[in-house]
Amino acid sequence: MQTERRCVLDIATNIVTPSSASGERARHLGATELALALQDSRARTLRLFQAYQHALGPTLAVPQHPELNPPLWELGHIGWFADWWLARNPQRLQGTQANPDLPRTPARQARRGIDGDALYNSSAVPHTSRWSLPLPSVQHTLDDLQAQLSDTLALLSASPPTDQGLYFHRLALLHEDMHAEAAVYMAQALGFDPGDNTSHALFAPHSAPTQLHIRHSPVTLGWAGQGFAFDNELCATTTDVPAFSIDSQPLRWAEVLPCVEAGAMTVPRYLRHTPHGWQTQRWGQWQPLDTRATACHISWHQAQAWCAWAERRLPTEAEWLVASAHAHFAWGTVWEWTSSP
Repeated sequence: MQTERRCVLDIATNIVTPSSASGERARHLGATELALALQDSRARTLRLFQAYQHALGPTLAVPQHPELNPPLWELGHIGWFADWWLARNPQRLQGTQANPDLPRTPARQARRGIDGDALYNSSAVPHTSRWSLPLPSVQHTLDDLQAQLSDTLALLSASPPTDQGLYFHRLALLHEDMHAEAAVYMAQALGFDPGDNTSHALFAPHSAPTQLHIRHSPVTLGWAGQGFAFDNELCATTTDVPAFSIDSQPLRWAEVLPCVEAGAMTVPRYLRHTPHGWQTQRWGQWQPLDTRATACHISWHQAQAWCAWAERRLPTEAEWLVASAHAHFAWGTVWEWTSSP
């Protein structure tokens, strides 16, 4: 039977995997692995912050923009988040059964007369206000981070080795890794090299994608298994996915540039055409574009424009999820768009 053609088109920046654990394995980390991963993630956080200090100077000033956060706020928020769900959480051992609205003890900044919740609670602190907050100094923030990690590891050593007992430690790890990813793409937006070696795969050359033919299959959206799950992964549902075909990897510039040159798609961010050919901006520096590299920094509207030009379409989330289990489906170097919310 002939099937429709599908495409996978990637989005904007560098996908940064956790330093010690990623993907499926991160859901099941035991206490020993978790302790190492938390320390490894913190070391990476501090390396990235040092890169920001070197690039931005002592003020750490960044423009107010929806894609950015003040770097010092990011640093304080990481420690605050771990404290909120672990050291300050009276039901931390109950995992997903914990009541998130229970009163907490004061944040550790209170000993200096500072309301940490009023500074770092991202659910309550408007994004635009973070540039004007009276944040603690860099040294105080680093001291709080060190004390927070020590408390987190001490609590971990006394936690039962169950999914509920380890839930908030796994959450703290993945949350910090997520902010490391944000630090890398913010560095790209600000135009400096964060010195993070996890993004090299984004710029590596690839051969042309091939088509994978995926058979009709049921797929579970969300998470119904053992181990860690974010709250928005719960309430899993199963749906049938008809047979389809999909590219084996995200598109390269070699597949995307003809669409741009034909005028069917606007020029993607960090790309420009010169008399000497196409150039891309990486970490603030313009350099020749390797058309064999993965196309990135592409908006959803640009992705849809490419699909219309190529007579393709984006996969649904369910299709992408089925394809991701295929042995020859390459993913994880970039974020990828789907057609469904």
